[in-house]
Amino acid sequence: MAALESIENDFQSFLLTGGAAIERSVVGTERVSVATRLAIYGNAYRSRLIETLEGHYPALLALMGEAAFGELAAEYVQAHDSTFASIRYYGGALGAFLAAHPEHEACPWLCELARFEWAMTEVFDAADATPIEARSLAEIAPQDWAELRFELHPALRRLDLMWNAPALWRALTAAEPAPPAEPQAQQISWLLWRRELQIFFRPLAPAEAAALAAVCAGQSFGELCDGLSLVLNEEQAPAAAAGFLREWVHSGMIIGTRASEE
Repeated sequence: MAALESIENDFQSFLLTGGAAIERSVVGTERVSVATRLAIYGNAYRSRLIETLEGHYPALLALMGEAAFGELAAEYVQAHDSTFASIRYYGGALGAFLAAHPEHEACPWLCELARFEWAMTEVFDAADATPIEARSLAEIAPQDWAELRFELHPALRRLDLMWNAPALWRALTAAEPAPPAEPQAQQISWLLWRRELQIFFRPLAPAEAAALAAVCAGQSFGELCDGLSLVLNEEQAPAAAAGFLREWVHSGMIIGTRASEE
């Protein structure tokens, strides 16, 4: 077993760093040398990772073109080993890689499109959960509302973007002409979530973004209302909070409530 583990480690070292120790465990022939045999596996490994990136980022691939995306993907594979048991989770750092890439850092919409596509992947792959129904809120005693806290669906994601990446994604994945990449007047928060097997996304107004941030931080409904009074006013805050909560429940984003932080 120790010998097998040593061979496996040597093979992994070859795939990830080009280590030569595995050569002593491979038999070559006159027709197929050791180097050729190993190159077959090495090239297949890198090609599979590049194919995975193409699958995760179809809109980015369409926007950049096959040649430019292929070069980017090859550089990413060279810089990022696969550290997951499933290849499904490979490629999450491509957005950050693009942001720091000397040839692409001047095109921030590429980075944001990659971040948006990866968020879509995370939403699709997230664990499932059963949303609560609206009638369950009607059963909560009035005196419990101030300390009431909410549990969000594990597939929910929030993404802050400066460019029109969602519009680019929508057009490119529908094989339609992409609109020009355009910066927004200010950063926009986008909400992404899944209900059953369907993914939804929409922009958040500042007040709703603040309310959602409060829920994510574990704040109570009373604390949420207090926070909203700084964005809106004391009279509008409770009604706005109730409206946001009603929309979140209707959309299947809330999966549980508790009457206190404990």
